Amino acid sequence: MNKSEIPHLLRGDQNPPEKLIVREPLVIDDFKRIIRDMGLKVTKQRMGILKSLNQGRVHVTAQEVFEEVSQEYPDMGFATVYRFLRKLTEKNFVTEVRLGGQAARYELTPKQHHDHITCVRCGRIVEFQNLEIEQLQEEVAVENGFRLTHHVLELYGICGDPNCHQTN
Repeated sequence: MNKSEIPHLLRGDQNPPEKLIVREPLVIDDFKRIIRDMGLKVTKQRMGILKSLNQGRVHVTAQEVFEEVSQEYPDMGFATVYRFLRKLTEKNFVTEVRLGGQAARYELTPKQHHDHITCVRCGRIVEFQNLEIEQLQEEVAVENGFRLTHHVLELYGICGDPNCHQTN
Protein backbone atom coordinates (compact mmCIF):
# COMPACT_ATOMS: atom_id res chain seq x y z
CA MET A 1 0.00 0.00 0.00
CA ASN A 2 1.55 3.32 -0.96
CA LYS A 3 1.12 6.59 0.93
CA SER A 4 -1.54 7.88 -1.50
CA GLU A 5 -3.73 4.89 -0.61
CA ILE A 6 -3.60 5.44 3.15
CA PRO A 7 -6.84 7.15 4.20
CA HIS A 8 -7.01 10.01 6.62
CA LEU A 9 -9.11 8.41 9.34
CA LEU A 10 -11.46 10.69 11.20
CA ARG A 11 -12.31 10.65 14.88
CA GLY A 12 -15.28 9.01 16.50
CA ASP A 13 -18.57 8.89 14.64
CA GLN A 14 -17.14 10.81 11.65
CA ASN A 15 -15.67 7.54 10.32
CA PRO A 16 -17.68 5.39 7.90
CA PRO A 17 -19.91 2.79 9.54
CA GLU A 18 -18.19 -0.43 10.50
CA LYS A 19 -19.61 -3.85 9.65
CA LEU A 20 -19.15 -5.92 12.77
CA ILE A 21 -19.41 -9.47 14.02
CA VAL A 22 -22.01 -9.66 16.82
CA ARG A 23 -20.38 -9.33 20.24
CA GLU A 24 -21.56 -10.12 23.72
CA PRO A 25 -21.20 -6.94 25.80
CA LEU A 26 -18.96 -7.11 28.84
CA VAL A 27 -20.03 -6.01 32.32
CA ILE A 28 -18.15 -4.56 35.30
CA ASP A 29 -17.28 -8.00 36.70
CA ASP A 30 -15.73 -8.94 33.32
CA PHE A 31 -13.51 -5.84 33.49
CA LYS A 32 -12.35 -6.73 37.00
CA ARG A 33 -11.63 -10.34 35.96
CA ILE A 34 -9.58 -9.17 32.96
CA ILE A 35 -7.47 -6.84 35.11
CA ARG A 36 -6.94 -9.47 37.80
CA ASP A 37 -6.10 -12.14 35.20
CA MET A 38 -3.32 -9.83 34.05
CA GLY A 39 -1.94 -9.75 37.61
CA LEU A 40 -2.74 -6.07 38.00
CA LYS A 41 -4.59 -4.08 40.64
CA VAL A 42 -8.13 -3.03 39.72
CA THR A 43 -8.13 0.77 39.45
CA LYS A 44 -10.77 3.25 38.33
CA GLN A 45 -8.55 4.30 35.42
CA ARG A 46 -8.14 0.74 34.13
CA MET A 47 -11.86 0.16 34.55
CA GLY A 48 -12.51 3.38 32.61
CA ILE A 49 -10.26 2.25 29.74
CA LEU A 50 -12.06 -1.10 29.47
CA LYS A 51 -15.45 0.63 29.69
CA SER A 52 -14.40 2.94 26.84
CA LEU A 53 -13.39 -0.05 24.70
CA ASN A 54 -16.72 -1.75 25.44
CA GLN A 55 -19.00 1.06 24.27
CA GLY A 56 -19.41 3.11 21.13
CA ARG A 57 -17.28 2.40 18.06
CA VAL A 58 -15.42 -0.89 18.17
CA HIS A 59 -12.11 0.01 16.46
CA VAL A 60 -10.64 3.00 18.31
CA THR A 61 -7.21 4.57 18.58
CA ALA A 62 -5.33 4.98 21.86
CA GLN A 63 -5.83 8.74 21.45
CA GLU A 64 -9.61 8.31 21.20
CA VAL A 65 -9.65 6.13 24.32
CA PHE A 66 -7.47 8.68 26.14
CA GLU A 67 -9.71 11.60 25.16
CA GLU A 68 -12.81 9.79 26.39
CA VAL A 69 -11.34 8.46 29.65
CA SER A 70 -9.51 11.69 30.52
CA GLN A 71 -12.86 13.49 30.71
CA GLU A 72 -13.60 11.44 33.84
CA TYR A 73 -9.97 11.13 35.01
CA PRO A 74 -8.23 14.38 33.95
CA ASP A 75 -5.02 13.50 35.85
CA MET A 76 -4.47 10.35 33.78
CA GLY A 77 -1.82 10.67 31.08
CA PHE A 78 -1.79 9.29 27.55
CA ALA A 79 1.13 7.00 28.44
CA THR A 80 -1.04 5.24 31.03
CA VAL A 81 -3.71 4.50 28.44
CA TYR A 82 -1.18 3.36 25.86
CA ARG A 83 0.72 1.08 28.29
CA PHE A 84 -2.51 -0.56 29.46
CA LEU A 85 -3.67 -1.09 25.86
CA ARG A 86 -0.29 -2.69 25.06
CA LYS A 87 -0.59 -5.04 28.06
CA LEU A 88 -4.18 -5.91 27.11
CA THR A 89 -2.95 -6.69 23.59
CA GLU A 90 -0.05 -8.85 24.86
CA LYS A 91 -2.50 -10.88 26.95
CA ASN A 92 -4.96 -11.17 24.02
CA PHE A 93 -7.79 -9.33 25.78
CA VAL A 94 -7.53 -6.64 23.09
CA THR A 95 -6.72 -6.99 19.41
CA GLU A 96 -4.67 -4.39 17.56
CA VAL A 97 -5.83 -3.57 14.02
CA ARG A 98 -3.39 -1.68 11.80
CA LEU A 99 -4.04 0.32 8.65
CA GLY A 100 -0.86 1.05 6.79
CA GLY A 101 0.93 4.00 8.36
CA GLN A 102 -2.04 5.08 10.47
CA ALA A 103 -2.30 4.80 14.24
CA ALA A 104 -3.20 1.35 15.53
CA ARG A 105 -6.85 0.76 16.34
CA TYR A 106 -7.88 -1.41 19.25
CA GLU A 107 -10.89 -3.63 19.91
CA LEU A 108 -11.84 -5.91 22.77
CA THR A 109 -11.04 -9.39 21.55
CA PRO A 110 -14.35 -11.16 20.95
CA LYS A 111 -14.84 -14.82 21.86
CA GLN A 112 -15.21 -15.68 18.19
CA HIS A 113 -12.18 -15.07 15.96
CA HIS A 114 -12.61 -12.79 12.95
CA ASP A 115 -10.50 -10.96 10.40
CA HIS A 116 -10.68 -7.47 8.88
CA ILE A 117 -10.90 -5.83 5.49
CA THR A 118 -10.33 -2.08 5.40
CA CYS A 119 -11.07 0.46 2.67
CA VAL A 120 -7.86 2.30 1.78
CA ARG A 121 -9.84 5.36 0.71
CA CYS A 122 -12.33 6.01 3.53
CA GLY A 123 -11.05 3.73 6.30
CA ARG A 124 -14.25 1.67 6.65
CA ILE A 125 -13.52 -1.57 8.53
CA VAL A 126 -15.48 -4.75 7.86
CA GLU A 127 -15.09 -7.80 10.08
CA PHE A 128 -15.56 -11.21 8.50
CA GLN A 129 -15.24 -14.90 9.21
CA ASN A 130 -14.25 -17.49 6.63
CA LEU A 131 -13.67 -21.11 7.60
CA GLU A 132 -11.76 -21.90 4.39
CA ILE A 133 -9.24 -19.11 5.08
CA GLU A 134 -8.83 -20.30 8.67
CA GLN A 135 -8.18 -23.88 7.53
CA LEU A 136 -5.72 -22.73 4.87
CA GLN A 137 -3.74 -20.72 7.43
CA GLU A 138 -3.58 -23.77 9.69
CA GLU A 139 -2.34 -25.90 6.77
CA VAL A 140 0.35 -23.35 5.89
CA ALA A 141 1.55 -23.35 9.50
CA VAL A 142 1.73 -27.17 9.65
CA GLU A 143 3.47 -27.40 6.24
CA ASN A 144 6.16 -25.09 7.59
CA GLY A 145 6.58 -26.89 10.90
CA PHE A 146 4.57 -24.46 13.03
CA ARG A 147 1.83 -24.92 15.56
CA LEU A 148 -0.39 -21.87 15.05
CA THR A 149 -1.08 -20.03 18.31
CA HIS A 150 -2.87 -16.97 16.91
CA HIS A 151 -2.95 -14.69 13.91
CA VAL A 152 -4.25 -11.42 12.53
CA LEU A 153 -5.44 -11.22 8.93
CA GLU A 154 -5.94 -7.73 7.56
CA LEU A 155 -7.04 -7.19 3.97
CA TYR A 156 -7.06 -3.82 2.22
CA GLY A 157 -9.08 -2.65 -0.76
CA ILE A 158 -11.60 -0.11 -2.00
CA CYS A 159 -15.13 -0.45 -0.61
CA GLY A 160 -18.34 -0.18 -2.61
CA ASP A 161 -19.00 3.47 -1.75
CA PRO A 162 -19.12 5.45 -5.03
CA ASN A 163 -17.01 8.21 -3.47
CA CYS A 164 -14.20 5.71 -2.91
CA HIS A 165 -14.18 4.73 -6.59
CA GLN A 166 -13.67 8.29 -7.81
CA THR A 167 -10.07 9.11 -8.69
CA ASN A 168 -8.50 12.17 -7.11
